[in-house]
Amino acid sequence: MAKSVYHPSIEGGQHGAKSLADFLAYAKKAGAAGAQPSNYMLHNDKGGFKTAKEIRQAFAKAKMSLDGISSHCAFWVHTTAWTGSPTIRPFIPADVAKKSLAEIEAWSEDYILRLLDLCAELGVKIVPMFWGVAFGWEMATGYPWGFWKGGDYDLLKAGCDRFVRKTGKIRAHARKLGIYLAHEIHPGTGAMCADDFLMLVGACDGDKVLAVNADPSHCWEGEDWETRFRKVGPRVYACHVKNFVIRKGVPLRKMQSEWTGRAMQFTDLPSGELNMVRYAEMLIDIGYPARYCKVMGTKTAPLIVEAESAYQDLDSCSANGIGYVRDKLCFPTAGGSFEDGMGV
Repeated sequence: MAKSVYHPSIEGGQHGAKSLADFLAYAKKAGAAGAQPSNYMLHNDKGGFKTAKEIRQAFAKAKMSLDGISSHCAFWVHTTAWTGSPTIRPFIPADVAKKSLAEIEAWSEDYILRLLDLCAELGVKIVPMFWGVAFGWEMATGYPWGFWKGGDYDLLKAGCDRFVRKTGKIRAHARKLGIYLAHEIHPGTGAMCADDFLMLVGACDGDKVLAVNADPSHCWEGEDWETRFRKVGPRVYACHVKNFVIRKGVPLRKMQSEWTGRAMQFTDLPSGELNMVRYAEMLIDIGYPARYCKVMGTKTAPLIVEAESAYQDLDSCSANGIGYVRDKLCFPTAGGSFEDGMGV
């Protein structure tokens, strides 16, 4: 009997108010087979990390697979600190936030290196994350009248050089440990579209640790999800399953801090604009499940639910998403063409 190449899983970043044990209990009850906790869920009471043994025991007790460690916030701090942006403060200790920008960057680099060591000890070889504003806020706006290059400056070239320099030690350590750093191509990050990501790969001489965490819900400014992820297909090692809608008549770049007032709205999985079944099928076509299973040594690859809404209760919305993935996207995979059984 045909089996699925997928299993339902869930991302822990949005559920950070829960302890690791509570998060796993919630995910298990909702029907997930695995989970991807945030790096913060792995902290101990002393400000360090739980031991690999403690983390393994928590997953064994919940009878769940460890599908990765969501590390977006840590990497955001590291590659954004140089700009002086206050957006890094929610993700670092208050005493660290008082330090100089160079000291914050050094602290976050050390934090990431220690986190990668923990990942390696746990056998986690794929780390979902995103690089911060390596090119500066001017370029992150995407504004076409940017004056990004003048007689004595070139923000694009400077950004590439900065990215190579700032991420070098982290990339080298990941390479040594056999870990792939799966950047979530995302507005306002170090790579906001497929071409941006490939530019980073080129700047880093094709560094194999530069991978992609596919998330179709961030494809709402001209590049559709299939175009994006087919361009970077061989580097897709991780994924999110997430949906969205665009409200008509509301500017996408409206300065609005409340999610309910924004043009782009994340939604529950069934009611958004994206065809999630087609997305799951495309991931098979570009080799994501086979790639994940080979690197992680598993029989199935996770479809990581990140369903969230400005209106629906988060736990309810995410639980609904887990059920949707389990029932709709973890389909038995075809072993050949439907034409094989036709004829005499």
